[in-house]
Amino acid sequence: MKSPKELSIDITLIDLVESYNLSVNVMKCLKILLANEDLQAQQEYANTVSIVRLGFNDHGPVHMRIVTYNAVLMLGLLKKAGIKTNIEKDGCGDFEDSLITVILSAMMHDLGMQMGRDKHEEHSIILARPVIERILDQVYHDNLQKRIIISAAALEGIAGHMGTINVSSLEAGIIQVADGCDMTKGRARIPISLAHSTRMGHIHQYSANSIEEVKITEGKEKPIRIDISMSNEAGIFQVEEVLMHKISGSTAKQHIELYAKVRNDEARRYL
Repeated sequence: MKSPKELSIDITLIDLVESYNLSVNVMKCLKILLANEDLQAQQEYANTVSIVRLGFNDHGPVHMRIVTYNAVLMLGLLKKAGIKTNIEKDGCGDFEDSLITVILSAMMHDLGMQMGRDKHEEHSIILARPVIERILDQVYHDNLQKRIIISAAALEGIAGHMGTINVSSLEAGIIQVADGCDMTKGRARIPISLAHSTRMGHIHQYSANSIEEVKITEGKEKPIRIDISMSNEAGIFQVEEVLMHKISGSTAKQHIELYAKVRNDEARRYL
């Protein structure tokens, strides 16, 4: 059963996609994903392993929905600025196909946490591929080429979301940044409350607990502006070691402005 938080994000995500006035395919894909009980169960177990067993931050259904919202928002800002995705530039599809690609990637990028943190990107690919193929069969049932292209592009986003491998598509680069932007204190609340001793994931938890807000808006100089507000300096770890790492290796880097500030101090510009 979905939590109130998940249901709230579902509504917000649907509203965002509807605001783009797209074809029926994007909304059909999103609603199938949000109603998929198999995917929901996998997301929930990934979170159990992450939080209860390993002591890491949220890697479950709330996190994957937030990353999806971030990715959809950023892709929309790029479209508004007239920037084409790789699926568009390669002549393989249109913006809506790219949007479906990032939705599929984002909603399944951490499924591999069911097997643990090590190589979880690779495990996520294995677990996500059959789900992606089943969904694409429903959305693009009469277009084999689109199913192949979008499946491969979505899997690239999953494989590259940690920023540990080079990705070549803008779609995959957006997933890296969207994932890195989910670092507010709510993501660390449960694992911190469960902690009884120091564990590997705690530096991420305590630094994330200092992040008050992450805002993604239209930039003045570049299409995407990210503003991070912190309650104390511990949050700098999240900005410099996590988010900047992902942005630095992302194909979307050139389109991003990044600012961070502690309390009421003047914001520092990173990009």
